[in-house]
Amino acid sequence: MPANLTPQYQKAEAAYRRTQSADERVTCLERMLQLIPRHKGTERLQADLKTRLKEARQEAHAEKSAPRSTRTYRIPRQGAGTVILIGAPNSGKSLLLQELTSARPEVAAYPFTTREPLPGMMQWDDVDVQLVDTPPVTAGHIEPYLTSFVRAADAVVLCVDGSNDDSPQEACDVISQLANRKTRLATATGFDEDDMTIVNVRSLVAVTRAGDPDAAVRLDMFRESSGSNLEALLVECDAPATLDPLREAIYRMLCVMRLYTKRPGTPPEMDHPFTLPPGSTVEDLAERVHHDLAARLTHARVWGAAGEGIVVGRGHVLHEGDLVELHG
Repeated sequence: MPANLTPQYQKAEAAYRRTQSADERVTCLERMLQLIPRHKGTERLQADLKTRLKEARQEAHAEKSAPRSTRTYRIPRQGAGTVILIGAPNSGKSLLLQELTSARPEVAAYPFTTREPLPGMMQWDDVDVQLVDTPPVTAGHIEPYLTSFVRAADAVVLCVDGSNDDSPQEACDVISQLANRKTRLATATGFDEDDMTIVNVRSLVAVTRAGDPDAAVRLDMFRESSGSNLEALLVECDAPATLDPLREAIYRMLCVMRLYTKRPGTPPEMDHPFTLPPGSTVEDLAERVHHDLAARLTHARVWGAAGEGIVVGRGHVLHEGDLVELHG
């Protein structure tokens, strides 16, 4: 029997996947249990949610009572989405962050240069995307917090050094470390349908230092070893033309649409669009602008796919590039 999950539940589930602490997970799981439809098709999912809620409450209690033995990091989400850069030592993560954003990470020839997460903002067209460089992953080590970073991300870029014969296996080791922690680099984001403890995160492969004549061969070796069907791009930072396709591919992974707004009686604000998932409504946009506006929203005027300046209700579905005037 199909679950027939409501859009409200799916939003709560997406918020749960982005949580970064046990307390946040408790709040989201409680909300998911409130919203999940009650019928035979969701019985297994309801039981799974109750189990996870019990575990999250125990974890939250343990976090509050235990002494801090390891460092934790929280990076506020910004822009249209958060994309995590991961890879083995010297895979080119920091170099990509430096080339794609205004951040200035330490870039050096020796391994383990990156010791803590570092964010930067990448611009694509009129949209900003948050990129986060992370410490390297090896067959024998992954930072404890990195798994939650990846699970909470909107997307992942797996960096593979195109100039190193060892890089295909090293990249497979990164995938294995995450898979052992029930986190899978995949072509789409969401919980695994057969095992709700596994999180799939939309990912692509960036083959850095692709000016090496054997970079494409090493990519083939990685594909054969990993069985990966992820989109892959060859990137050479000394050839800026290879960076633009990467920027666009990173933005596409977010699966969002751009929406522009205007206040009644004022010119439209076309420089900094809001970004929401396809299928979002006028009410969703108003909530993103400000929750008070969403509460008092009466109607909107929309210019775009549906017509020019048409009056619509809060449930009207918006489309890429729509200009919306909210009234409340």
